[in-house]
Amino acid sequence: MPRIVGVDIPNDKAILISLTYIHGIGKFVAGKILKEIGIKPELHASKLTEDDVSKIAQIIDRDYAVEGQLRRQVSQDIARLKDIGCYRGLRHRKGLPVRGQKTQSNARTRKGKRKTVAGKKGVKEIRT
Repeated sequence: MPRIVGVDIPNDKAILISLTYIHGIGKFVAGKILKEIGIKPELHASKLTEDDVSKIAQIIDRDYAVEGQLRRQVSQDIARLKDIGCYRGLRHRKGLPVRGQKTQSNARTRKGKRKTVAGKKGVKEIRT
C-alpha cells in the first residue's frame, strides 16, 4: 500500500478513488492532482512508481490542507464562531443543526437521543 501524507492508500482501487481516502481530498481535487502530474485516473494504486507517489505527496503538501491540519483549521473556525457569539456559533454551542434545517420532527443525529418530558402530551389529570 502506498502511503501518502500519513494515509495508507488502497492498492486494489483506481488511484482517483484511492486518493479520496485522504481527509480533505475528493474526486474533483484528486482528478486535478492526477491531471497535473499526467497519471491516468483508471490506473490502480499498486501500479504507481515511487516517483509518482512522491510527486502526488509534494502537490498535496504544497497546495492543500489535509488530514490533521484541515481538522485543526475546522475546529478553530467553529471555536471562533462560538467566541464571537454569532448565530452559527450559538447553534454549535447548543448542539443543534447549524445550516437551517428543521428541528421539530427531525435532527435526531445532531440533538441526540430523545429526552421525554412528563406532562407534555396525552397525560390527563386524575379527578376524584
